[in-house]
Amino acid sequence: MSSYKFQFTLFTKMWPDKSLPELAAFVKELGVDGIELPVRPNYPVTPDNIASALPEAVRIFREEGLKIGSVASVPNEETIATCGEAGVPIVRDGVFIPEGANYLETITDAQRVWDGLLPALEQHRVVLGIQNHCDRFLTHAMHLHHALANYDPKVVGAVFDPAHQALQGADLDMALDVAWPHIVMINLKNAFWKRMNGPEAEWAEWRPYWTTARHGLASWPALARELKRRGYQGDLCFSAEYMDEESTDRLIREDIAAARQLF
Repeated sequence: MSSYKFQFTLFTKMWPDKSLPELAAFVKELGVDGIELPVRPNYPVTPDNIASALPEAVRIFREEGLKIGSVASVPNEETIATCGEAGVPIVRDGVFIPEGANYLETITDAQRVWDGLLPALEQHRVVLGIQNHCDRFLTHAMHLHHALANYDPKVVGAVFDPAHQALQGADLDMALDVAWPHIVMINLKNAFWKRMNGPEAEWAEWRPYWTTARHGLASWPALARELKRRGYQGDLCFSAEYMDEESTDRLIREDIAAARQLF
């Protein structure tokens, strides 16, 4: 078995009203190693204040013994440069495919954007991580492989999300075979398909139901076994996404405990 070392981070999207010191204290109490920070409007760090606010966020978390392992933001040269200077190694994004758009043309357009960012990514030693996501995105491992095949994962790589993959099908080991050369980070959450109307409806309607580690389609035990076998050494980022949003603080603690036991 290859050597491995997991670092757990937490995507802090669900706590927009906490100040950065409050957020750092909360994350430290949860017992993870750091965070993925949303750089979005209405959060402490926004696209408009990133140049000053991100270095301050890194300092606040570092003083608590925590890291900012990634940011979730629309990538541009300023964001990339600021992340590089602040020591944040990954900018996570995705590819949305609008209704009526052509899949192949949308990927080609996205690749043109990525190509334009390559000099900044290389100069500042930041990785652009593209995540698979259900609905009208790159949904699964083969989509990631198709979009990222010509890129060095040290510059443009994949944020693999087993829950979104499970919603779309394919066994985990086969999905990892496909995505593995590109993976720079892995998300941790879980979901299943839930029927939204009854059998008396003319047509069935289904939606993803976001739940805890133990109750979704993605097997966290299988993921732990595969990552250990393959020697994964990157971050595992909890998404803290639950349909029962009022119970988020309790449910994320349960998921962190489950992950600590498995990984």
